[in-house]
Amino acid sequence: FLGVHFTRLIHGGIEAGPNAVLALAREGYRKTDINLRDLCDALSFSGLRRFMAQHKRMCWEELCRSFSKRLFCESLQRLVPEIRGEDLETGGAGVRAQAMSPDGQLVQDFCFVRRRRALHVLNAPSPAATASLAIGEEIARQIMAEV
Repeated sequence: FLGVHFTRLIHGGIEAGPNAVLALAREGYRKTDINLRDLCDALSFSGLRRFMAQHKRMCWEELCRSFSKRLFCESLQRLVPEIRGEDLETGGAGVRAQAMSPDGQLVQDFCFVRRRRALHVLNAPSPAATASLAIGEEIARQIMAEV
């Protein structure tokens, strides 16, 4: 799904992460952020239930890693064996939206959805910045096709 990785920061630090788990609130930046309406909405989506059923082990391991510094450190040690738990500090969290189909498959590319007088770009994660010019060209092409 995501897996752990290291990111060297401009000012010399290094961040380790991310691992991905279901947020219990749409804007849940802490493990204690829970919104029952958001959680029920997510769990009522057949795609999420199918995804969790198809990937039980991975879901469980990611959840455990998010609550266990030791397990998170062990996953980092596969990339950098010298790293120790004492080297790690808890950092901030981010919310990453991921499009998922009703059959439980992760949508791997940008999606363009047309509505009356609107064109929506879905599933455009941070790498979309790299592709922003190409995305812009596609938006222009689709809009011009309507004119």
